[in-house]
Amino acid sequence: MNIVLALNFKKLVAIGWLFALAYSNPLWAAAPLQIFVSVVPQKYFAEKIGGDQVKVESMVQPGFSPETYEPTAQQISALSKAQLYVRVGMPFEDAWMKRIQGVNPTILLVDARDGVKLRSLEAHSHAGHEGHAEPQGSAPDPHLWVSPRIAKQMAKQLADTFSKLRPEQSEQFNKNYTNFATELDQLDQELIELFKDKQNLKFMVFHPAWGYLADAYGLQQIPIEVEGKEPGAKALAALIDEAKHAQVKTIFVQPQFSQRAAEQVAKAIGGHVISIDNLAEDYIPNLRKAARLIAGVERE
Repeated sequence: MNIVLALNFKKLVAIGWLFALAYSNPLWAAAPLQIFVSVVPQKYFAEKIGGDQVKVESMVQPGFSPETYEPTAQQISALSKAQLYVRVGMPFEDAWMKRIQGVNPTILLVDARDGVKLRSLEAHSHAGHEGHAEPQGSAPDPHLWVSPRIAKQMAKQLADTFSKLRPEQSEQFNKNYTNFATELDQLDQELIELFKDKQNLKFMVFHPAWGYLADAYGLQQIPIEVEGKEPGAKALAALIDEAKHAQVKTIFVQPQFSQRAAEQVAKAIGGHVISIDNLAEDYIPNLRKAARLIAGVERE
């Protein structure tokens, strides 16, 4: 009888210890927050802030263009169980927001553009783009994250949102934000130094995804693509003239887009094409490398 009582006492102690541990350490008490974001760099930000308190999935998977992306049935199913969706304003999101809310009425929707001074996608004066003489760049530019300063704002929003969803972990979220913000500030200082003697530098890109970087450091991007369309013959000729006038020798492309028009311009100006990816997950080293390529201090 004494042996039985002793064993039962040990079981009760063990159970009590587990309850105490769960109460004192919410990591034991709650499953990670299920979070969806628009693009892969946001996933990097969210994991930096949330650590093992979050499980993050990017809607736009690596290798796909966010401009034409269609969510999969599996993603819609997973969204039905998610607590949070953070959007940046990609075209597919306007069409899918109601459907996402339809499968998950309780999901918290947060817009990363809140509090950000938005820029418009570049207007163009190149004639010949699929019959449009002068396409207007009035649409807001959704590529917020290419500026480390805006990335810092996005990270702060994530820390605040996670803290609302998991107030018992707010101290850790804010500590993670402070550490990440320090990294972003260091990168910002590097880029200020990198571009300080290159004000008004013009660089040519196929897809206009680097505008916030250009604005932050006094640069100017010249896009080849207009409203998702490759240039016609007249526009291509105008782009070649513009590249020659600006003494551009490098055309930057993203791996998610066609390189045909970029290669045509590069051939005409005696230049070359370099791939830089604003959707890569290793955000800080990737942005550092892209900036150095744009500045011309590093070769691919």
